Order: sequence, then structure tokens, then C-alpha cells
Amino acid sequence: MAWARIQLQHRITVGLTQAMSMLSRKANRFNAENRAHRFLDREKRAPAPKYESNLRDMERTLELDPKFVDKLNLKDSSLDTRLKDVYVTSEDRFIKRVMERQQQTAATGVVEEQRPLPLQRKTPDDFEYGYMEPKRISHGHCTLRQALQFINDHQLDPETWTAKKIADDFKLKQSHVDNILHYFKTFSVHIPDQKHKDTLLTQARQKFLKEKPSEAAE
Repeated sequence: MAWARIQLQHRITVGLTQAMSMLSRKANRFNAENRAHRFLDREKRAPAPKYESNLRDMERTLELDPKFVDKLNLKDSSLDTRLKDVYVTSEDRFIKRVMERQQQTAATGVVEEQRPLPLQRKTPDDFEYGYMEPKRISHGHCTLRQALQFINDHQLDPETWTAKKIADDFKLKQSHVDNILHYFKTFSVHIPDQKHKDTLLTQARQKFLKEKPSEAAE
């Protein structure tokens, strides 16, 4: 009985809540269109609330210039004249060419043949370093090919290819060359000797080889 009473109270509460929400929605939506029109037809609408900082700024402005509001509401004829003198002209050559072509076609009645599409559909080859290398290099700059070249030369023979020599040959600042040689290196390929393959084995593998066959069998 107690459980049934609790369920009944819960259903009554839910029903009353739904009924109240429905009534409140209808009350809010009642005559909403007419109320909106009446609000919009008001001659003087209620201004939006202002922050305290904005009010303080307005007070300071009025203290400095009491006629500031009158100046804002007064129409400035000089500014109005300047605004009327502003105009924009378009000089798009593409549109001009299209218009001339259309006029020529309408006058002669001959339609120009469109340029044929390319017949070669081969994909162009990629550049070696992923970009087209410039033909002219200004002082203080170098290409990726040149950078790899003098980095590799310095690694192979650092006594000959010093930072000063590289800077003089490639027209670079020596400080920049020093930083490049310090922070960038090229890959070195090391091919191990076939006679010393055992040095490349891991410690676990070497230990396994050192064990006796009888111990391994056990």
C-alpha cells in the first residue's frame, strides 16, 4: 500500500508540473505578435543598460565638454559633403576584355575558337630537393644544395673547409656558417667489415653462442 501511494503521489506531481509548464508557455506566447508590434512602435525605447565604467567615462567627458552630446546630435555639413564626394571606380581589365570580345562576336557573328587543351598528360618530374632552385642567389643566402655541399665538405675535411673559407666562397656571414656547421650534420654511412660480424651481435645472442651444446639441450 505504501509503495502504491508513493507512485500515485509521483504521478500527481509530474502531471501538475507538466500542466503548469504548459500554462506558462501559453501565457508567454499569448498575443506575442501584438505585444512585439507595440514595443517596436514606441517613439522612445528603453536604452540598453550601461556598465559602470561607461557611465564614469561619460561623466568625465561631460565635465570636460558639457556640449559634447549636442555636438554628436548636430549634423556636420562638412563631413556630409566629403561623404558625397567619395566614389569608387572599377578598372578591371579582364571584364573589359570580355566585353570587347562579346561586342566583336555580336558585330561579326564569328565565334573565336577556344584554345585547345594540352595533349601531353605526363606528370612533370619532381625537383631534386622538392622545389625549383633559383638561378640567381643574393649575398647572404644559399640554397639547400649549397648548404649540403659545404656541410659535407666540412665533415670530410674540417681543416681545409673552415667556416671562414665557406663564408668567403658562398658570400655568407661567418657567424651564420658557424651556427649551420654546429647544428646541422649530414648522414654518414658506415659499412661493417664482414670479418667482424660477431661484434654486431647483441649481448644476449653472444651469451647464447658461448653456452655449450649440452647446456643448451638441457
